[in-house]
Amino acid sequence: MGWSWRIGRVLGIDVYLHFTFLLLLAFFGYSFYERGGLSGALWGLAFLAALFGIIVLHELGHALAARRYGIPTRDITLLPIGGVARLERMPDDPKQELVVALAGPLVNVVIAAGLWLGLVLSQTLTMDYRHLLSTEGFLLNQLLVINIVLVVFNLIPAFPMDGGRVLRALLAMRMEYTRATQIAATIGQAFAVLFGLLGLFTGHFMLLFIALFVWLGADAEASMVRIKSALAGIPIQRAMQTQFQVVDPAARLSDVLAAISAGYQRDFPVLDAAGHLVGVLTRDEIMHALAEQRFDAPVGELMDTEFVTAHPRDMLQSVLARCEAAQCHVVPVVDRGRLVGLVSADRLGEFLMLDAALRGHRHA
Repeated sequence: MGWSWRIGRVLGIDVYLHFTFLLLLAFFGYSFYERGGLSGALWGLAFLAALFGIIVLHELGHALAARRYGIPTRDITLLPIGGVARLERMPDDPKQELVVALAGPLVNVVIAAGLWLGLVLSQTLTMDYRHLLSTEGFLLNQLLVINIVLVVFNLIPAFPMDGGRVLRALLAMRMEYTRATQIAATIGQAFAVLFGLLGLFTGHFMLLFIALFVWLGADAEASMVRIKSALAGIPIQRAMQTQFQVVDPAARLSDVLAAISAGYQRDFPVLDAAGHLVGVLTRDEIMHALAEQRFDAPVGELMDTEFVTAHPRDMLQSVLARCEAAQCHVVPVVDRGRLVGLVSADRLGEFLMLDAALRGHRHA
């Protein structure tokens, strides 16, 4: 995720801190400073550190449950509204998705149970929510309440929050996956409107951020599932681009820029003198080299040598899943060692639009 800094690695998963989290630290630090001076500010920062440590554990619950089903986690990012564990894909089996979705809140249940037991045994238990964000409260009691709040909040059926994914998984056990996603997304956006209204009328503007996150997340997830459904059963040869330019490893970046200026191609397959595919020069690598003003750099130094390829008879849906896992947006199509086509995210969008228009024309 952009504007994030890597702060550590836990169980093989990189943990990032989004820059907006620093704004939250500054806001809470100042708020607690006004209430209790320097000691209050330090207490507030300690509280936030413990809170987001709990959120990391919550996200690790999702990640480890997904790992059980062979699904790696790309990273975990801490945001002001919580954490996001980016799985390479969601499980195809609704029962597995249910387990992954519930794993995070279950971590909070376990933490809350441990805190409750420790506080009962030490006879220091008090569930006074009025001191939840006050320096007058006892930190462990406050963390107990926070974990209970996180369980309840995350299980609200507002897709793409945990509760929304639980709802989608339960619906998908009874109906087609795309329809289940659309229903869960619609319910999630209804909750987003509710959160937004509550934020406006109560002055709790954090609810506005949550509302925006839920609305955009639900819309993006529903769109992605619709695209995957539309691509099901379609071979890649129907969507691939068959007219394209290739470049030589010895060519210079300036030569590639001239080719870009003369046409619409933004990603270039790289073929050696024998016609073998040896790399892909993507728009990201071109822009990075431009930022460094490496106009005379050879393509062989800039190209990506680790890339996903496909066969013309591969299904678009499976190729899209592989692209998501490899975080690539262009796929060379190779048949018997010969490059025969290219498929990119832009090309898929154009194909789906044209395919829908043609189907509509045939039915008219």
